Amino acid sequence: MAASEKDEDEKEEEELRQRFMAPPVSGLRELRRRRRELRSRMELLIMETQGEVCRALAALDPGASFAVDTWERKEGGGGISCVLQDGEVFEKAGVNVSVVFGLLSEEAARQMRSRGKSLKAKDGKLPFCAMGVSSVIHPKNPHVPTMHFNYRYFEIEEPDGTIQWWFGGGTDLTPTYLNEEDAVHFHKTLKEACDKHDLKLYPKYKKWCDDYFYIKHRGERRGIGGIFFDDVDSPSKEEVFQFVKSCAKAVVPCYIPIVKRHCHDSFTPEEKLWQQLRRGRYVEFNLLYDRGTKFGLLTPGSRIESILMSLPLTARWEYMHTPPESSKEAEILEVLRNPKDWVH
Repeated sequence: MAASEKDEDEKEEEELRQRFMAPPVSGLRELRRRRRELRSRMELLIMETQGEVCRALAALDPGASFAVDTWERKEGGGGISCVLQDGEVFEKAGVNVSVVFGLLSEEAARQMRSRGKSLKAKDGKLPFCAMGVSSVIHPKNPHVPTMHFNYRYFEIEEPDGTIQWWFGGGTDLTPTYLNEEDAVHFHKTLKEACDKHDLKLYPKYKKWCDDYFYIKHRGERRGIGGIFFDDVDSPSKEEVFQFVKSCAKAVVPCYIPIVKRHCHDSFTPEEKLWQQLRRGRYVEFNLLYDRGTKFGLLTPGSRIESILMSLPLTARWEYMHTPPESSKEAEILEVLRNPKDWVH
């Protein structure tokens, strides 16, 4: 290798290190060596997304810092968990990356087959690779919404060597109180990301989000939605990857302006109490219905602390709590029971 090429390689490595929160699971040099392969490009994307989001959040909460926890999974792979707790702005903010591989558990395979996946195992064994970036952000101020996003890639290898692959993900907002300006900004930003690829995607994935984040036993959505999709394997691997990349790049611009607008708003003890009650609903959905949580708990060697990072530090359940009619609390409940179109 010529000296100039070596210098360029070292410069690129240093730039990547500065964008990441920790060395990637697969190793920086291995990723660069296989940079044209989609698995490597996806791992680079989730690493860069983790770094972008952590830096944006830390800039809003300068008195706090992210604890960076690198972990290994003995069955194959590992991850990087970045968690900020007890800041001035964020009570808890986690941004996790995981890259795991090995053999799919029968419970996890059964969950996938229940969604219509045709998975052919050999002697009950299914080699798999799964990677993604996932985040839940719980602010202190009840006028700043909770936000969640997750973007992931999955591969299954069948006995004849055939690779099944698909992408999934989404970004959604869970406000304690309804602010229509925030809702419109959030949804418009996600719509713009989708529209770059196909005008049909935003309405399709917006509805999917409203349907997915539904707390059946409460008859209400977890929040005011966003976009959600899963098992996407068309039109082509490259086209879906570019779509996922656009969505990941939309995370900071769809959320950070909302945090800046409200993080210093005044609030009452009653408003803080309502936030705690709404967080209880968040916990109920994540533990009872969330597909990612279930998959993680069913995967041998999973890191439980990282899976349950999505739960808030504090929440509350009161018996038969009902907000007064025509109150701000009742207003958000109406939207959670009857989703709105925020962009038309």
